Amino acid sequence: MNKTLKEKLSLLPDQPGCYLMKNNEGTIIYVGKAKILKNRVRSYFTGSHDGKTQRLVSEIEDFEYIVTSSPMEALLLECNLIKQHDPRYNVMLKDDKTYPYIKITGDKHPRLEVTRKVVKDGGKYFGPYANVGAAQQTKKLMDKIYPLRKCKNIPKNVCLYYHLDQCLAPCIHKLDVENYKPIVDEITRFLNGNYTEIRDRLQKKMEEASNHLDFEKAKEFRDQIYGIDAVVEKQTVTSTDYTDRDVWGYYVANGWMSIQIFHVRQGKLIERNVATFPYYGDEKEDFYSYFTQFYYEASVRPREILLPTEEGTEGIQEWLNVKVLVPKRGSKKKLIDMAIENARLFLMEKFELMARDEARTIEAVKSLGERLGIGYPGRIEAFDNSNIQGLDPVSAMVVFRDGKPDKKEYRKYKIKTVQGPDDYESMREVVRRRYIRALKENLEFPDLIIVDGGKGHISAVVDVLENELGLFIPVCGLAKDEKHRTSQLFMGSPSIEVPLKRDSNEFYLLHRIQDEVHRFAITFHRTTRGKNMLKSSLDDIPGIGEKRRKLLLKHFGSIKKMKEATVEEYRNLGIGDKLAREIIHHLRNQDK
Repeated sequence: MNKTLKEKLSLLPDQPGCYLMKNNEGTIIYVGKAKILKNRVRSYFTGSHDGKTQRLVSEIEDFEYIVTSSPMEALLLECNLIKQHDPRYNVMLKDDKTYPYIKITGDKHPRLEVTRKVVKDGGKYFGPYANVGAAQQTKKLMDKIYPLRKCKNIPKNVCLYYHLDQCLAPCIHKLDVENYKPIVDEITRFLNGNYTEIRDRLQKKMEEASNHLDFEKAKEFRDQIYGIDAVVEKQTVTSTDYTDRDVWGYYVANGWMSIQIFHVRQGKLIERNVATFPYYGDEKEDFYSYFTQFYYEASVRPREILLPTEEGTEGIQEWLNVKVLVPKRGSKKKLIDMAIENARLFLMEKFELMARDEARTIEAVKSLGERLGIGYPGRIEAFDNSNIQGLDPVSAMVVFRDGKPDKKEYRKYKIKTVQGPDDYESMREVVRRRYIRALKENLEFPDLIIVDGGKGHISAVVDVLENELGLFIPVCGLAKDEKHRTSQLFMGSPSIEVPLKRDSNEFYLLHRIQDEVHRFAITFHRTTRGKNMLKSSLDDIPGIGEKRRKLLLKHFGSIKKMKEATVEEYRNLGIGDKLAREIIHHLRNQDK
């Protein structure tokens, strides 16, 4: 930290305001807000931070600040400053992203349009919609059902829409507000979530047309009903008070934030908006920065907003002129929980996609090799054991080449020499069998071996490799904590812990490898256990050999289904009635 920074930090006021971080070129790279400027700005230069925030701090050469009269004023000022300066590390709504709305224009002859600009022009706005496609789909349906004009400029002659009964033709008919009011009212109710009334009316018209044998007209009404169903099929009834509200939830992990906004209109969840981004400050502060930017220029707001936390909400209700609640229990709390869970799932999906990105994966493999001091581990082989109290013990090996699974190289092992639940000896047997064969057949050896376990597992593997086979291959183990989550990486024997951050690409790579080998081992164990259970149940029945046993296994799949089958079902497999009755009798009575 340079001398100027130290001096300016000591002079920071004990007041709310905004701060602007600058790099060595004087460019503003981050804008933040604070209830107490002194505490917030100093926190960047004290204590430990994750790698992402460290990069921000490493670029800070100077800062300036603006004192405000309240935290709410600081929130609004921050929003303006982000839009003005477009700082590199503020990645939320700095691109002025706006969401689409459906608008009923305030013209003498109104029409429907999709717009991203909300202005006070006498029109009615509905939304926001998560994407323009959803808004266009809904508008298209409304255009078919309601005869508002479709053209921007009124022509001199009627068009096709008039002949399709989709326009009142103000071009040739004298129309006034009273002609449009019932139509506009119905569209308003529909866009506010009241679909049932309109659907029922169309259903009645369809039945009337059908009764009059006007099947072509009935088909039109049917298609319109299908259109309504398609628009609302993903919508969920969430409340019975019909209050228009926005429900907010967020989730943070590994330096990233995911935000979900549910737009509930007329008691139905009609739309949601999603955002994910890396955040650099306090999670609650950055959440409310996004929240403020979302509503900053929006003139269409719900009657009620539900928020997941009270911290940072001071002054928001007065600014928005909207009821703001932080529910602690009941149905509204469940809505918040649903938004938070969706935010979590969305972020987890993003991490999974990030992990699959080839460039990131290659970099993760390279970084892992550097951390372990073994060069580039292009081929990684991982082992895991699976058994239930020592019964049907199996092991599995998966191969990752350049950070990606190479499934044709996967191998399964049935434990042959170990009695009882001895994980270490099972690992010894499998590693011994794997690499004796590799030596005999001159197979490719891995650059790194990973075992699902801690120091004891590593020691067992290293002993077999070095002392029995004369192989010197790096071995590391992945130990879990008390909640069965990957927590530590150990290397070599005697083992040393290799520090690894949970938000690093290397950690995600190891986690993927561990999950994959565990999945493969568990799947193999379940298959083996199922076959063994089936085999032991059929072994004592005279007339059932290997061929018939496989036939029964393939057809029925389980003992339960064999017990429940009829003699006729066995007969269809070519098994005689007498033998079929013996099989059914034996299986149904074996547990008595």
